[in-house]
Amino acid sequence: MKGKILLVVGIGVGYVLGARAGRERYEDIKRMAGKFWNDPRVQRQFDDAEGFVKDKTPEVVSALASGAKKVATQVSGRKPRSSPARSTPAQSSAAKSGSSK
Repeated sequence: MKGKILLVVGIGVGYVLGARAGRERYEDIKRMAGKFWNDPRVQRQFDDAEGFVKDKTPEVVSALASGAKKVATQVSGRKPRSSPARSTPAQSSAAKSGSSK
């Protein structure tokens, strides 16, 4: 999906930069792009996607952190320390900064 979006954006940019129709056509394209972006349906989808990312961020951070710990213990050859119940990234960084003082 990301590749398709980049392709469409690339084609659009290429057309705008390579168009021989001049400033008038550029303004038409700019106006249509603004109209598309400001469409309530597009904004609703954007807001939904933004909300989804915000909801899933803590899960992704937790999964990445546990995966990194697992890899680090495998590479170092040490046994993993038992950790307390799952903590949020903010709590973990606060604990780290407090314990290093």
